[in-house]
Amino acid sequence: MRVYVPLTLPGLAEAHRTGELGTGPFVAYAVTPALREWYLSDDIEELEYAALNRAALASLRQLAADPGAPRRRVVVAVDVPDGAAMPDPDRGLDPAALGEVRVTGPVPLAKAAAVHADADDAEEDVAAAVTAVPAADEGDDDAQFVVDGAEDHELLWYATQEIPALVGLV
Repeated sequence: MRVYVPLTLPGLAEAHRTGELGTGPFVAYAVTPALREWYLSDDIEELEYAALNRAALASLRQLAADPGAPRRRVVVAVDVPDGAAMPDPDRGLDPAALGEVRVTGPVPLAKAAAVHADADDAEEDVAAAVTAVPAADEGDDDAQFVVDGAEDHELLWYATQEIPALVGLV
């Protein structure tokens, strides 16, 4: 199963240093039944892109908790064994939890398929979105517009071999 793990650049640097994305349980995003129902598509690429975007939004929240981190969203795409990532049954169809899964065990960074991260030119919009996320979550349309401004920036694709260069930016 492909999961998308939200991080920050310092979080990616730590994963590179330790060789693990996490020891579990931790939150990631994937194509779940709830995401399929919400997105109304059978195209797996579209569904995976939706899960990636949900992880990018979670990365914004992680950035809010780390004021010193560069304002760039980071998502690691990694394959885990079936059954290693499960939706939280208590969250059901909660719109805030669409695509959210709990990864139960350790995930070696070596299992990563790719890293997705913002380009430098997204930092200003991402910084604004980080401050706007709480108000957007409360239904503030103006704040949601600011968050959408960050989402207008496509995450760039990086091969796992490029992680050292990426974390050198930290």
